[in-house]
Amino acid sequence: MFARLARFVVRHPWWTILAWVAAAVAIVGLAPSIETKSDQADFLPSKYESIQAAKLAEKSFPQAADATAFVVVQRADGGKITPADSTKITQATQALTAKKYKTVVNLQTGQQSVAPNQDFQLINVSLKGTDQTAQKDQGEAIKNMRKDLPGVLGSGLNAKVGGDTAAFVDNEDSFTQSLALVTGGTFILIIGLILLIFRAPIAAVLPIIVIFATEVVSMKVIGAASKLLDFSGDDSLSIILTIVLFGIGADYYLFLLFRFRERLRAGDDKKTAMIVTVERVGEVITSAAAAIAVTFLVLMFAAFGIFSAWGPSLAIAVIVMGITSLTLFPALISLLGTAIFWPSKSWKKQPKDKVSAGMGRMVGKRPALVALGSGALLVALAAGAFGFKADYDFQASFPQDTESAQAMKEMQKGFPPGLTTPVQVYLESTDGQPIAKAKIDAFSAQAKSLPGVGGVQPAQPGTGGNVVQIDLLLKSNPNSNASIALVKDELRPAAHKIKPDGTKMLVGGATAVYGDINKVVNRDLSVILPIAGVLIALILLILLRSVVAPLYLVPIVLLGFAATMGSAVFVFQGAMGQPGEIFHLPIMLYLFVLAIGTDYNILMTARLREEAKEGHEPRKAAALAVQHGGPTVAAAGLVLAATFSVMLVAKVTMLQQMGGSIAMGITLSAFVMAIFLVPAVTAMLGHKAWWPGHGDRPKAVPPGAQGPGETREDFVPSGYRS
Repeated sequence: MFARLARFVVRHPWWTILAWVAAAVAIVGLAPSIETKSDQADFLPSKYESIQAAKLAEKSFPQAADATAFVVVQRADGGKITPADSTKITQATQALTAKKYKTVVNLQTGQQSVAPNQDFQLINVSLKGTDQTAQKDQGEAIKNMRKDLPGVLGSGLNAKVGGDTAAFVDNEDSFTQSLALVTGGTFILIIGLILLIFRAPIAAVLPIIVIFATEVVSMKVIGAASKLLDFSGDDSLSIILTIVLFGIGADYYLFLLFRFRERLRAGDDKKTAMIVTVERVGEVITSAAAAIAVTFLVLMFAAFGIFSAWGPSLAIAVIVMGITSLTLFPALISLLGTAIFWPSKSWKKQPKDKVSAGMGRMVGKRPALVALGSGALLVALAAGAFGFKADYDFQASFPQDTESAQAMKEMQKGFPPGLTTPVQVYLESTDGQPIAKAKIDAFSAQAKSLPGVGGVQPAQPGTGGNVVQIDLLLKSNPNSNASIALVKDELRPAAHKIKPDGTKMLVGGATAVYGDINKVVNRDLSVILPIAGVLIALILLILLRSVVAPLYLVPIVLLGFAATMGSAVFVFQGAMGQPGEIFHLPIMLYLFVLAIGTDYNILMTARLREEAKEGHEPRKAAALAVQHGGPTVAAAGLVLAATFSVMLVAKVTMLQQMGGSIAMGITLSAFVMAIFLVPAVTAMLGHKAWWPGHGDRPKAVPPGAQGPGETREDFVPSGYRS
């Protein structure tokens, strides 16, 4: 199959390129774009209490704010707020109201908004709208309000605008700059590292152009599939898709280029070299892409909608990249021929491979020692995974010198931190009648003693009269791990115990939503990892025709995942003293370490089999596999790990954690698992590794079949080549 594909692509490169371009133009011109959502709660299943609370609120409180902000007003001389100051602040609030900012539905202040310590007074801002247009208008409203506040307050008073909406405005530039830095750094590193490896500018620039074009096509194919299969994505999908495509695209490109150069050095002309390359690497790329696509599709079993939406989107992108790698890349490289390595002449010289040959000899001579050492390292790192703590405080990951961050700090000095993000308790009568005031008052009084509650806001009746909202203000940061655990495990159960007779209770609000997200993420990981392990094992079984090999390869992959988690805990929670890791880091590591890291194991295992087919004994085959396949794995791993490590210089902590953790995982996958652990275990098992098939049985060369410039490996069946 791959031989026929290789011959067609190489002998008809222009037709291949034109067909790819025509298909791309048609897809981009006709297919729709995928719709995205930005609210994490939109992706939670409706069975969770916080989502049921949100739906009840939407029905009973249609005029309630969709977003909020607040203004901290202080005296310029640092003194206490006086009655005269309060009057000026009230007048300023009325003046701001008269300006009728877009999406701002209410501004409120009063004596109750003066901090108990009288250091400041709050102006509460209510905003409407949840779509992207409304969010943009809300940001503009915050900016305009900041411009107008000095004028309406007059001299003697200073103001800072805070809250989630204001924080978004302040951090938008930081996030945008960070993403631009990451994107630019990714391009520079890919180009720079490939340039360093091959000393060839054309070889360095070519993958950037092709992968970028593939991404554009992939997004449109995903858009069409989303309409057909009824799924959507979140705002982060495009970022993740870019990283995935540039990661696997660079890997597959390097797989092809290294083998192409190897065949040129063996004396093949450019067309023969590329035909042999696609024939041998084609199965590896197909198997690797299939493993990654299937691993991504497993996300469809996730209950959390963000993850289940990522699944088909990323799987489609991987399949498109796989097709590109087997058609467009080979067509372009075969056209360029040796010019792709210009101006370097090193492609003509056989490398000495001192480092890789040395590593290969070590693996071949002492496989047990190498397996024990690399395995022990992974186990030691994996132990750190037990200390993993999920962190949902996104605002804390942004710079803390912004106006919104300072406003939050000032506000928390006078009011409970939970004022801006209350726990929302909804009481609904079971008979449809209004709830008696005495019951509401009794519940409010008892609620003051609930775990972690620092204050209770006055009850707000809904439009029908049979639903009441009572906001509970937490004593601690409502987005912290401790508060989320407290609401999920203590406050919510305790509130249900004091529920008034004749009512139903739902506990909601952002903190409760994060608690439910914590539940669903833990559930998803417990389901996804075993299913992914089984499916990867099946793909390896098909590729290697062996039952034994998947039995140790899959546990090694899962151990690498755990070791990456542990490394992240040791670095970020331990060395850097951060309170936790971004809550979806395990899924990110699943995507980039477990899925993409499998590429390297597949490449190395296929090379192990190829060397065994050459007639080498298991230990010698392992040594040669590391010598010949190690540089490819090392180069691909280095490029991918380096691109992720660029995120460490971002100003946003969650990007630092994501990039640093994935870079560590890719490094472990390439340099510990693929180059040392997998070959060492395979060498130890010997011929048993390929049972019950005969994947390592040497194939005899037909007498007289070997021609000029051919080697024994040219007669290895395509099914056994890497």
